[in-house]
This record gives sequence, C-alpha cells and structure tokens, in this order.
Amino acid sequence: MKITAHIPNTITCLNLLSGCVAVIMSFNAYTQYGSLLGWQWSCVFMGLAAVFDFLDGASARLLKAYSKIGAELDSLSDLVSFGVAPAMLIFNIMEKYGQHPWLNYLVLVVPVFGALRLARFNVMDSESTSFKGLPIPSAAIFLIGIAGWVDSYGYPGSAVMVLMCMLVSAAMVSRFYMFSLKFKNFSIAENFRRYVLLAAALVFLFIYGLSGLAWSILLYVLLSVMSRRRI
Repeated sequence: MKITAHIPNTITCLNLLSGCVAVIMSFNAYTQYGSLLGWQWSCVFMGLAAVFDFLDGASARLLKAYSKIGAELDSLSDLVSFGVAPAMLIFNIMEKYGQHPWLNYLVLVVPVFGALRLARFNVMDSESTSFKGLPIPSAAIFLIGIAGWVDSYGYPGSAVMVLMCMLVSAAMVSRFYMFSLKFKNFSIAENFRRYVLLAAALVFLFIYGLSGLAWSILLYVLLSVMSRRRI
C-alpha cells in the first residue's frame, strides 16, 4: 500500500487528538493558559478538529484513498470531537454557574444522540448533497456558540442550558433534510444557500462574537427547512 493511502486516516487521527485536548481543556474551563481561558482553548481545539475533519475527506477524494476503516475512524473521531467535547464544555460551564448539580449530567444526551446520528448516517443510502438530521459538527458549533453567549451575556440558568442540549440532540436525530455544507465547486447558482450562510455567519460573528455561531446554526436549520422540497 502506498504511503499516501495513509494520509487521510492520519488527518482523521489529528481530528481525534484535537477533540481529546478539547475535552481536557473543558475540565480546566476557567484556568488561564497564556492569553486564553481553558474553555476558550477547548473551542479552539474543536475548531481545529473541524478543520481536520474537512481535510481528511478532501484528501481522501484527492488521493482516491477511500477505505471502510477510514469511514469508521472518521465517525469515531467525530463522536469525541463534536459529541463528547462540546458536552463536556457545557457540563463544566454548568458546574461553575449552576445551582442544581444533578442537571449537569443531562448534557450527556448530546454524545448519546450524536452516536445515534453518526450510526444512522453510516448506514444511510443517500446522496452526498443532503441528509437527515443536523450534522454533529454543526451541533458542536451551536454549543460553542452557547458557551460564547454565557461569556458575553451571562449564565441563563441550568434549565435553559439543558434545554439547548436537548434541542440540538433532537435536531441530530430528526427526519428533516439538511443540505450539505461541502462545496463541490464555486458556482453561485449551485451554492447560493452556502454562500448566504457563510456571509451571515461572518456578520453574526462580527456583531455577536462567538455567540454568533449559535445564530449561524439556527439559520442553517431554517434554510434547510425552507428548501427541503428542492433538495
């Protein structure tokens, strides 16, 4: 086997490692590391995991290095980086601000439903331009946005935090069709919704900071629901 065949899986492992570091940082959420707090580093490493998640698929297509092991490894890595890591981030934020510790454990619904979503996606026979349920990386982005909201506007209460986790978990296993965020080309006509979402995300980030990511995912869901008949 050519050494290039191992490149996609190596990048996937970097996704997994980034997710593991994000989990570790979340348990030191309010410890200062350099210029950032632990929860901010957790978000950074989840962002790195998302970059590696994009690059492993892109490299597999470029090198034509597809494998069943690669597909399974990708899902296992995504579960850690975009299921466990954001759940632990929210858990530790609730540990600091919440007054009802037993509620904190309800955030574990995120990795459980994330695993169900990934398992269903792996056995689905559908086109790559659409799929059912919110992708797990998008769920992670939404929860990072919620963490940013707490930092900017204050803690909304444990009940609200749990509700957000429940809603994003339900969205992952929903039957709604979501359009893929992957660009196959740069055509405006074929990628109009993607360009709209990208532009809006930049505006949200500029206006609301990190919490703007949550609004971006809500817009993604809205655009998908509005155009479901055309997917």
